[in-house]
Amino acid sequence: MHLYRSARTQAFRDEEQDVTHMETRVIAYFDHHPGATLSDLVQHSGRDKAQLTRLIRGLREKAYLEATEDAQDRRSTRLHLTAAGKALQRQLKKSAHTVLEQAVSGMSEQQRGELVSLLTLLQENLEQQR
Repeated sequence: MHLYRSARTQAFRDEEQDVTHMETRVIAYFDHHPGATLSDLVQHSGRDKAQLTRLIRGLREKAYLEATEDAQDRRSTRLHLTAAGKALQRQLKKSAHTVLEQAVSGMSEQQRGELVSLLTLLQENLEQQR
């Protein structure tokens, strides 16, 4: 995973994307959970709320995220990717896919399937430890 993340981070740098690894994770979260809140992200990630607040502030300043007031609870703020954030997420996915294809080059479809199965089992085992 370290080598994959390093290669992916390098690909983002080569493309002159001005985002960090953690920012890409936050962008991906709001891509999959549009309208989620900071509290939702904290619960999902297990990260420090102050750290995530700074990340979100930075992504809003870069115009990748926008906040809207919750209609039912005006104390709550819902976060969504902007058009620029969605475009960035598409580019990040494309870069990640390229790195992933490089990582599994030379593997047969059967080997790729076995790898996915083994990684899924590994994830399930680790999640049981929580």
